Amino acid sequence: MHEQLRQDAEGAILFDASVSPQVGRDWFDPGYWQARGALSRQAGGRGGVAMIATPAGECVLRHYRRGGMVAAWMGDRYLWTGADRTRSFAEFRLLLDMQRQGLPVPKAVAAGYRKVGLHYRADLITLRIPDTRTLAECLAENRLDTELAQEAGALVARFHRAGVWHADLNAHNVLVAPTALYLIDFDRGCKRAPAESWRMANLQRLRRSLLKLGAGQAGEEAFDREIWTPLLNGYERTFSA
Repeated sequence: MHEQLRQDAEGAILFDASVSPQVGRDWFDPGYWQARGALSRQAGGRGGVAMIATPAGECVLRHYRRGGMVAAWMGDRYLWTGADRTRSFAEFRLLLDMQRQGLPVPKAVAAGYRKVGLHYRADLITLRIPDTRTLAECLAENRLDTELAQEAGALVARFHRAGVWHADLNAHNVLVAPTALYLIDFDRGCKRAPAESWRMANLQRLRRSLLKLGAGQAGEEAFDREIWTPLLNGYERTFSA
């Protein structure tokens, strides 16, 4: 990994030169890729996400956007408190740190911000993990069984053992590939001492997400028996190993 920083009049770009030394400001503009026929898909939602075909490979370009009530008047703007505290730079460096530890996360390619007065806008580019479904999609397709639940619990335990707190641990941020599971979207995530309080709170967030998506349709008792207890078993075995 070779972290490099480029600054210009608008802001700065942080990138891994070992992945691609060609990263420029244009890389963060979906229109740039669309004009080259390299924009394969663009999705809405809270954060704008685009799939882009770059010289480094197929990547995910994510534009940071606020959620909740504050989104109505702040949109995609964040208060400037320094380059190292921008959403994109913080997530980029957390991803690099997790990569060094061998944790299953997307490979960080580049992060950028544009400063406008007292605020900034930010973007992040990561390599796309191919052939994946989210845990939420697996649930919708009736593919979330006891074995997959155990694997999901083991996945979360690996991050908790490393002291990684995921700010939005939900079924949409767990990716299921043919040979492995991954965690994605570490916006506002951080490293912490692995205390039981935040670990259990993190797991309960995942539980609420699964129930909200309909995992408890057959009743909460069946959900606990078939999904949640196996997930916790997988978590405890891996965390204690």
